[in-house]
Amino acid sequence: MKILVCISKAPDTTAKIAFTDGDTKFDEAGVQFIVNPYDEWYALVRGLELKEANGGSVTVLNVGGTDSDPIIRKALAIGADDAVRIDADTTDALYVAKQIANYSKEQGYDIILAGKETIDYNGSQVAGMIAELMDAPYVSLASKLDMNGNTATIEREIEGGAEVIEVNTPFVLSAAKGMAEARIPNMRGIMAARSKPLTVVPASDASTATTIKGFTLPPAKSGCKYVDTAEELVALLRNEAKAI
Repeated sequence: MKILVCISKAPDTTAKIAFTDGDTKFDEAGVQFIVNPYDEWYALVRGLELKEANGGSVTVLNVGGTDSDPIIRKALAIGADDAVRIDADTTDALYVAKQIANYSKEQGYDIILAGKETIDYNGSQVAGMIAELMDAPYVSLASKLDMNGNTATIEREIEGGAEVIEVNTPFVLSAAKGMAEARIPNMRGIMAARSKPLTVVPASDASTATTIKGFTLPPAKSGCKYVDTAEELVALLRNEAKAI
């Protein structure tokens, strides 16, 4: 079983957010980057569990520049067998999806996994676009994934309950909470990651669909107000917050 896990670079949640180039680009100066948690904790770890149970291989793939190499090495340290970096700027979701789909079409992967979204843009777009471009079945927001031969049983939460789906390989899946538990790289994995192959491939010819006009920060939060009575709270909610 050949499993591909798509990983992306994301700023640490404690990073101070600022913009540059006329507020059209994220300012990466001094920012600590990590593997996008949904990609790492759920998609990658579940892929590794499936490999351990059924055999096969797990490849991680990232679209980005050389600054993505450290997070790729972390994924290798967690247990991925090898890695691919498509050398391209991540201009928009469709462009990234096209790069991944164009590469994957020739590789014969049985399962393509990704986190449900990135923690910076929260778009939840790339995995679905990959499936469409590859003409493959797509299951979103999955919380469980089990394999029986070439058939996957997938569960995802829906309003008021859970939905269970069966699909044959190949398919694309975006993973949500519940799919797996996070793994911490051990020293053996960290040392092994140094010698695992990281293949860099050139970007394919693909167009973008969107351009960024600008970023803005949300309004700064005001200080807290403390009240002594319910009447005072109701008055503030009605007259100041306009919430009731």
